[in-house]
Amino acid sequence: MKIIKVLLIKEFKQIFRNKSLLPMIFVMPIIQLLVMPLAADYTIKNINIAVVDHDRSAQAKMLLDKITASGYFRLVDYGNNYKQAYTLIESDKADLIIEIPHNFEKDLLREGQQQLLIAVNAINGMKATIGASYVSAIIAAYNQNLLAQINTIGAKPSFINVISNNWYNIFMRYQIFMVPGILVIFVTMVGAYMCSLNIVKEKEIGTIEQINVTPIKKYHYILGKLIPFWIIGVVIFSIGFFGVAYWVYGIVPLGNVLLLYGYLAVYLVALLGFGLLISTYADTQQQAMSVAFFFMMIFILMSGLFTPIEAMPAWAKAIAHFNPVTYFIEVMRMIVLKGSGFYNIRTHFLVIIGFAFLFNFWAIWNYKKTSG
Repeated sequence: MKIIKVLLIKEFKQIFRNKSLLPMIFVMPIIQLLVMPLAADYTIKNINIAVVDHDRSAQAKMLLDKITASGYFRLVDYGNNYKQAYTLIESDKADLIIEIPHNFEKDLLREGQQQLLIAVNAINGMKATIGASYVSAIIAAYNQNLLAQINTIGAKPSFINVISNNWYNIFMRYQIFMVPGILVIFVTMVGAYMCSLNIVKEKEIGTIEQINVTPIKKYHYILGKLIPFWIIGVVIFSIGFFGVAYWVYGIVPLGNVLLLYGYLAVYLVALLGFGLLISTYADTQQQAMSVAFFFMMIFILMSGLFTPIEAMPAWAKAIAHFNPVTYFIEVMRMIVLKGSGFYNIRTHFLVIIGFAFLFNFWAIWNYKKTSG
């Protein structure tokens, strides 16, 4: 412990002596977190719907055929139990629920009006808005065709009233969906970039040779490099979460904040281990930045931040499942927006623990004190 304490004091002194490093670590992520959610946008497709059909009539089937034939929707469940369909929204397997009431066809043709219920998973406000508008437009077109048919035979015009029910993100603000994910990206960037450059800088200026001749063990050295940036990562996350997400965007976490920080703690160990792994292979800061940039682009684009993973091709989904950022973004949205508990994210915990063990064990194994 005494050796690690001395190494930590050395690392913190080295960090705070670098006047240009502190603004990069603390100021830039906050400014970007303020700007990026206002500019971020994405395209929605393959919206999953669950249909609760209490009528099972010809008119109900015709309406459903028009919705599924539009190309925007994918039918994931068809039944007559609303609670069962709602569990699909809770598990993110469905984005919308369309409930067709009893006597839909009978009341529509006899009384000239009927109502449908559309329940929307509005955690992703943009996806919910587009999905609900697509359904509304299809129903409006179906309603016009029905009116034309009825007017042809001189019957009373019929109308369908659509009632949308938004869950979680009731005002459908896409910033509420984007900010938690963007915060994950900034924490990842600081951890991967700053930590990967740390050992490499000592290689370039020659101070690592002085350390290599000391009796410090490899895991002492790795822990001395990892812990300071772990603390900085927690501080940056706290500033972004409570300072920007809460006060600027009004995002109030519905789940347990301690559970979120527990996952953050393990996630930072994994990402800092990845940064240290890069630094053990690179000989210059330019090499370390190039490698870190390459992986960061994959982490961002394959994380589901801007493009839903469900809309990706099979090969991209496979990469996303080997991406640690994917799991933290999902956990952030599950805990903060849905109020999920440990049981819901237990798989994510196991995966990120595996990443943490792999990267840090690899970094310790690959660091050679004789490399200079």
